[in-house]
Amino acid sequence: MNSSFTSPPSLIPSSSPADRLGFGAMQLPGRWAGPVVERATAVAVARRAVELGARHIDTAAFYFSATERANDILREALRPYPADVTIATKVGPLRTATGEMYAEARPEQIRGLVEENLRQLGVDVLDLVYLRVGRLKAVGGVPIGERFAALAALREEGLVRRLGVSNVSAEQLAEARAIAPVAAVQNRFGVLDQADAALVDECAAAGIAYLPFFALGGGHTALADENLRKVAERHGATAHQIALAWGLARSPAIIQIPGTSSLAHLEENMAAARIALDEDDMALLEPVTG
Repeated sequence: MNSSFTSPPSLIPSSSPADRLGFGAMQLPGRWAGPVVERATAVAVARRAVELGARHIDTAAFYFSATERANDILREALRPYPADVTIATKVGPLRTATGEMYAEARPEQIRGLVEENLRQLGVDVLDLVYLRVGRLKAVGGVPIGERFAALAALREEGLVRRLGVSNVSAEQLAEARAIAPVAAVQNRFGVLDQADAALVDECAAAGIAYLPFFALGGGHTALADENLRKVAERHGATAHQIALAWGLARSPAIIQIPGTSSLAHLEENMAAARIALDEDDMALLEPVTG
């Protein structure tokens, strides 16, 4: 890894769906009050994700359970990290030791959070760091310039290679881009929740990667839409696989980062890159807004 201050090439690897299907580490440690994930299982899942072709791993220091941290698991599983794998992390939300998100980091706290990720992951430079805005809900209309500038300053120091923003509006993205280059946006978007469609297209036009969260229907009780079921049956696939394939087909800027702590679910998710949706499939799914 080098610490060049110049803007790296676009994070978008190619138009190939297989190159744009990554892995989210949020579930690796288990949830604070949920079932425990055995360390050996979590390590095996992370390693298998890379073996299956995941070249973008999404994590955060605030992804932890009562017993495990996502960054610690990734460090054990993947370090030394393959040169062609991007490890992306996020800073912003603050969590108590018992798991509650209680505040957002102030500008002067950003450095400490970045350094925490460096230590946990065992690297000298972070590939990509997002400023995550808000906690669980988007908060458009809130200025982010001071916080993003604090993160951008760490890029100038060589601690961060690329910058991203998460859970933002178009106006907040523009505010960040006026300060420093933005390589990636991570917002809520999926076949059941297409409200961010205009921002997806804006990112594609600007060469900015767009990484959806809740692409598999998070916040919904199930991916139970009838049109989604029809497309899944047509391809002999699951609704989750079609949701992933839809995002990959929807925009060349989209990198999917589904998360799981199950090897079986991982295999299912990664197989979605082989599903080619045609115009009829996409037309059937386009009106689905949740």
